[in-house]
Amino acid sequence: MSAGRGLWITLEGGDGTGKTTQAALLEEWLRGQDRKVLRTREPGGSEVGVLIRDIVLHHRGDIAPRAEALLYAADRAHHVATVVRPALDRGEVVIQDRYLDSSVAYQGAGRVLDADEVRGLSLWAAEGALPDLTVLLDLDPALARRRLDSAEKPFDRLEAEREEFHRRVRESFLALAAAEPERFLVVDAAQEPDEIAAAVRARVAGLLA
Repeated sequence: MSAGRGLWITLEGGDGTGKTTQAALLEEWLRGQDRKVLRTREPGGSEVGVLIRDIVLHHRGDIAPRAEALLYAADRAHHVATVVRPALDRGEVVIQDRYLDSSVAYQGAGRVLDADEVRGLSLWAAEGALPDLTVLLDLDPALARRRLDSAEKPFDRLEAEREEFHRRVRESFLALAAAEPERFLVVDAAQEPDEIAAAVRARVAGLLA
């Protein structure tokens, strides 16, 4: 366990892979077992994070890639210190939508920065904290884009990037999972939501046991 006495689960994947849906299903299952659950996200899991989220996802105009990486790291430092660690210390299960793997994939591969530098920055910001389990919802970017189109909502700055950007992001996520198989669970996000949820529950049940 990376911090405290609780269990820390992060969900990763490209835009449109169903992270929000799976986080909600996992939370419902855990609460049904009388587990105390904190559901959060990055960016935006704290009051400071909400302000940073508005900048990185909705700012009109360019943000230099390194500035973008630093903004995500700032959100991460505050979020882990004020939200995640306290919840884990209370023995809660933390379900988190995105963490440092997203920075490596989006700012590293997507923005073509040095992935090791981006990861090092995030680890420094979070004082080395890593989740107990990272669920990677893997989906072809073309299918993910069709899902986003059907949602009929405005794209944020990252969702609006071209397909090649999202292909680099996907490849980076898969490479991260291959490098740390003990931390990652890779799930085919083209499956039905209930099938995905069952695979996630099976892995989480083993950790809780």
